[in-house]
Amino acid sequence: MELGVGMFGDNHYDANGKPLLPGERLKELIEEIKLMDEVGLDFFGIGEHHRPDYAVSSPEIILAAAATVTKRIKLGSAVSVLSSSDPVKLYQSFATIDLISNGRAELMAGRGSFIESYPLFGYNLEDYDDLFEEKLNLLTQINKNNPIIWQGKFRPALKNQQVLPRAKNDHLNIWIAVGGTPESVVRAAKYGIPVMFAIIGGNPAQFKPLFEYYKKAWQHFEQDADKFQVGVHMHAFFGEDGNKIADEYYPVYSTQMNRIGKTRGWPTYQKQQYDIGRSKSGHLIIGEANESVDKILYLQDMFGLNRFSAHMDVGGPSHASLMKSIEIYGTKIAPKVREALKK
Repeated sequence: MELGVGMFGDNHYDANGKPLLPGERLKELIEEIKLMDEVGLDFFGIGEHHRPDYAVSSPEIILAAAATVTKRIKLGSAVSVLSSSDPVKLYQSFATIDLISNGRAELMAGRGSFIESYPLFGYNLEDYDDLFEEKLNLLTQINKNNPIIWQGKFRPALKNQQVLPRAKNDHLNIWIAVGGTPESVVRAAKYGIPVMFAIIGGNPAQFKPLFEYYKKAWQHFEQDADKFQVGVHMHAFFGEDGNKIADEYYPVYSTQMNRIGKTRGWPTYQKQQYDIGRSKSGHLIIGEANESVDKILYLQDMFGLNRFSAHMDVGGPSHASLMKSIEIYGTKIAPKVREALKK
């Protein structure tokens, strides 16, 4: 199982609760990715957002910068909002990163957790499902064929045109992020694409039927069993003392939950939710190394994971605390998980 980090590039905030300019956060991100590489983590993913509370609107630019200061870690998006992107340009950008990084680039496609990109780039939300289906089809075709012949509804046809540059080995690794709908896992299985399940609430065990459904769909479409891959993306944060880091992180985390919840009509986030989330049957992995190892192994046993992605910058915690969390993950958690999985 690969162990890595997913981030959204959450901005820092001033004393009045206003997001700071993103320049400093972007510089910190590069330092954090460099440390992930140095401590031996397997992959990093960065999200795409178009809001003041997030610093990153173009994951590919961050990843290209990170490619120059890392040696082995895989570099991908988490996610690229495919529905409001041009698949041709998206492939070209990630193929370029793949060449710069000597084959370490990945693209994780999704519909996004927010909708700002749709009007920003001139798309209609009424086409939400159709946009994703068509653009995923085009992206997968570009990844397989060059030159390409393709026709759809939302962009001009491609008539025997080359899409350049090509990724190393003429293949770009593509994943799909899924929030929890059966239709999404069927689509991923139809195209033979690995799935990253975002488990950001409730009991992870509730996702087990969806994992099984994806596996059955994969078999139904007669995809290669050796290429079947699943992962989970979960909110996480690590410290030397479990209770101490949980107490320190709670104000940061709850503030972000309330910030997002205010726009979505959620009730005020409660400490009880946080504590339940940190329990064995909860969706949070926030604590010290040994308890985090146990929970990751519990999830691996439940789902048969190929990847675990720790989303550890929710709410914009300090750079120093993030660096410490990454260090603990790479030097204390990852080695113990890998050793346990060898047995």
